[in-house]
Amino acid sequence: MCGEWLRCCGGGEPRPRTVWLGHPEKRDQRYPRNVINNQKYNFFTFLPGVLFNQFKYFFNLYFLLLACSQFVPEMRLGALYTYWVPLGFVLAVTIIREAVEEIRCYMRDKEVNSQVYSRLTARGTVKVKSSSIQVGDLIIVEKNQRVPADMIFLRTSEKNGSCFLRTDQLDGETDWKLRLPVACTQRLPTAADLLQIRSYVYAEEPNIDIHNFVGTFTREDSDPPISESLSIENALWAGTVTASGTVVGVVLYTGRELRSVMNTSNPRSKIGLFDLEVNCLTKILFAALVVVALVMVALQHFAGRWYLQIIRFLLLFSNIIPISLRVNLDMGKIVYSWVIRRDSKIPGTVVRSSTIPEQLGRISYLLTDKTGTLTQNEMVFKRLHLGTVAYGLDSMDEVQSHIFSIYTQPQDPPAQKGSAPTTKVRRTMSSRVHEAVKAIALCHNVTPVYESNGVTDQAEAEKQYEDSCRVYQASSPDEVALVQWTESVGLTLVGRDQSSMQLRTPGDQILNFTILQLFPFTYESKRMGIIVRDESTGEITFYMKGADVVMAGIVQYNDWLEEECGNMAREGLRVLVVAKKSLAEEQYQDFEARYVQAKLSVHDRSLKVATVIESLEMEMELLCLTGVEDQLQADVRPTLETLRNAGIKVWMLTGDKLETATCTAKNAHLVTRNQDIHIFRLVTNRGEAHLELNAFRRKHDCALVISGDSLEVCLKYYEYEFMELACQCPAVVCCRCAPTQKARIVRLLQERTGRLTCAVGDGGNDVSMIQESDCGVGVEGKEGKQASLAADFSITQFRHLGRLLMVHGRNSYKRSAALSQFVIHRSLCISAMQAVFSSVFYFASVPLYQGFLIIGYSTIYTMFPVFSLVLDKDVKSEVAMLYPELYKDLLKGRPLSYKTFLIWVLISIYQGSTIMYGALLLFESEFVHIVAISFTSLILTELLMVALTIQTWHWLMTVAELLSLACYVASLVFLHEFIDVYFIATLSFLWKVSVITLVSCLPLYVLKYLRRRFSPPSYSKLTS
Repeated sequence: MCGEWLRCCGGGEPRPRTVWLGHPEKRDQRYPRNVINNQKYNFFTFLPGVLFNQFKYFFNLYFLLLACSQFVPEMRLGALYTYWVPLGFVLAVTIIREAVEEIRCYMRDKEVNSQVYSRLTARGTVKVKSSSIQVGDLIIVEKNQRVPADMIFLRTSEKNGSCFLRTDQLDGETDWKLRLPVACTQRLPTAADLLQIRSYVYAEEPNIDIHNFVGTFTREDSDPPISESLSIENALWAGTVTASGTVVGVVLYTGRELRSVMNTSNPRSKIGLFDLEVNCLTKILFAALVVVALVMVALQHFAGRWYLQIIRFLLLFSNIIPISLRVNLDMGKIVYSWVIRRDSKIPGTVVRSSTIPEQLGRISYLLTDKTGTLTQNEMVFKRLHLGTVAYGLDSMDEVQSHIFSIYTQPQDPPAQKGSAPTTKVRRTMSSRVHEAVKAIALCHNVTPVYESNGVTDQAEAEKQYEDSCRVYQASSPDEVALVQWTESVGLTLVGRDQSSMQLRTPGDQILNFTILQLFPFTYESKRMGIIVRDESTGEITFYMKGADVVMAGIVQYNDWLEEECGNMAREGLRVLVVAKKSLAEEQYQDFEARYVQAKLSVHDRSLKVATVIESLEMEMELLCLTGVEDQLQADVRPTLETLRNAGIKVWMLTGDKLETATCTAKNAHLVTRNQDIHIFRLVTNRGEAHLELNAFRRKHDCALVISGDSLEVCLKYYEYEFMELACQCPAVVCCRCAPTQKARIVRLLQERTGRLTCAVGDGGNDVSMIQESDCGVGVEGKEGKQASLAADFSITQFRHLGRLLMVHGRNSYKRSAALSQFVIHRSLCISAMQAVFSSVFYFASVPLYQGFLIIGYSTIYTMFPVFSLVLDKDVKSEVAMLYPELYKDLLKGRPLSYKTFLIWVLISIYQGSTIMYGALLLFESEFVHIVAISFTSLILTELLMVALTIQTWHWLMTVAELLSLACYVASLVFLHEFIDVYFIATLSFLWKVSVITLVSCLPLYVLKYLRRRFSPPSYSKLTS
């Protein structure tokens, strides 16, 4: 029954579905709404959720029980407000902060859900919000618009009947993906006809796989009914962006069933390590509280109703655990977040989660995405190498003049190589350069597209090959960079369709080429080839370009290829080797016959096709090497250098290819020049993984590069061994990583090392990793805002990360550590005094200070100076950036440790006892005098201790100290029920208070001076 009900409400097991085109009402099951939701709570779960998260801290639960106990008359020690007001204030601050964050998150989601799209209906096109889109709707997506839901591609406005998609938000790959519409619907005269036909799509159940799709398209009203199989080529996943033309699609999946949503994990409430450590210290304080109460009752020999006495003592010494600690730390976090937002050196930085700024000060592992995070995702052509001569960016005009001379001197057409004895060396050089440039201009999969620019319309631009209207489309930005470069040196690609290509020379002559065969690039072959016929001469040429590893065995023997490829790769360039082979007509005909035969075979088709192509790939003429660079973001190298010196290990997790990832790692100096790189072989089973891990174990100080598939195998069989080896590496690069895999690596690092991780990314494919890490940083880039919205901190450039960690992270952690220990010290002081007072007066469970004194002590009298510690800093921000080694000290967690905690406990016991015994020794007649002397000494001691702790004075700190003192003096007039106002005005009171305060504070000032003199901390060496 329950299962049935769940299924009705859109829950239950996902099932395959039949979706009728344009008829959302004909559905066979309930589907989720198409809304994006990144919130932690909803309207009903907000209050219970926030309260639960607060009271699961031992700390807050203790105070709740304490406040409740005051309703029992036998246990009441004073006014109810002394317990309930502080607790209420703490909770109010937390609830308001969480509410503000939830409202912000809601507004961001609303922005995405409110994007407007066009829907095809029987009444024409209507505007519809993204959140109102249903399964079965026919949606029109314009160029450069985000696809709002998972759809099947039905038709496009492009002439060539296909469209390109940018998928970097989904899988991190920068190549554009070619998508094909369903043939049956593309043939229809207009988009409106989609509503006239009776057709449906049968699709698999929603799943996590973004690289595959299985379905069928059926048109019932044709004779006979048409059925077409659907694959990933026909699918448009939500979160991708159409790069060309207007597309129409039918919606298959929405809301939580979207591929992109299923690939992101639910956001978790992150609790900082610092908060857990403070929670641990409060448990120790609670144990101390219980021990003190038991000792007091034991010294009374457990007389009378001793169990009630224990509870009264527990309440009496409840100050040992300071309730103001939580408030102070939470307010501190708000201040740190404000400081980060206001920092002019890192403009545009946003703090989305203000609960964990201290985490930034203790990061051990940084996991970063590549595309758009480290790199700008903009390719630039850097080098053309011809073996004997190389052209860099500064000498491209020479290439241009070579090309120009070839096409403007008619006496020696480019088809013939200069063989006359009069030919100058320059002439042969020109023809070599020309051959190389022509090969680059022809061997690719780039299509020039013309758009109207306001002056010229599209058809006119296409006819005239208008330069200002042309844009290049390709499945890889490298390809576009190469074709743009040939345009800059004089050979322009102006037209291309399935079977021909047109180039324009510097003399405005159009060269026509027929495309006879095209062998596209695959990850297995690592190369692409094309066979073209020059229409003017009838020459047939086979051009090829590919990675040096495969091309070395294909080109004729030479002595420079390997060395130069190595040199260019070391500069961080992506190297392609370009070669050619001239074919005679009969040679080509023979090849074509064998090629067609191989393509028709049923068994081992791909193997036979590859064998036929390989028969051509022999003894090819090596023309040139090209070097393209994916430009790094500004200051990536110094930032990574800073992080490395700070003791942070950087791992790069990317969806991109192995070669590209390795290039970027070298280029960004993620792998330093003197480090070896171990490229982990592709492994598929346990035995291979075992051998490869053993080979890797023998390497030392060596960076690791591993692909996602091999990683999966290693984690399946040898998780512990692999993580142990990887954690010892100075740098790790994981390529072809799925989004969920990135998150898993973060989780494993946390479990295996127990250290804090920080994940940085800019695309939708990084969201899982960002949410899984202890501290997620999103970079707002070209890939949209999805990552920055899901992150705890959002920055505009990768280089800002250095300052965020070295300055703000370090300061936040050190300040919170000082603040928390000082608040504990403030409470322990008054508890030590209470202990001395009770033991002197026969272990009576009577409070030393009552009512307003006890509340005023931790609020109005000492609150401002103690809280002003959040403005303290040990070194200037410039010094912290210059010496990242200072950050390394924090990784050991020394600012807040059991040792520092114990030192503060001893200081508190010493000062509390000194003040109380001093007051008991020096008071004359009345008990009221004890209260006056001890309380005044206590306040002065606290103010002097704040001054002792501060390292760099800020004007607000001075104001806070003076203001607190003024508040105390002014309030003495109203405290006549606790303090004798006439006694305060006497000289006797003043000297007694001065002596007691001096005895409690002077030894500590002397100790601080001696420590600074003989054992200074590392930062003081830099500031002196």
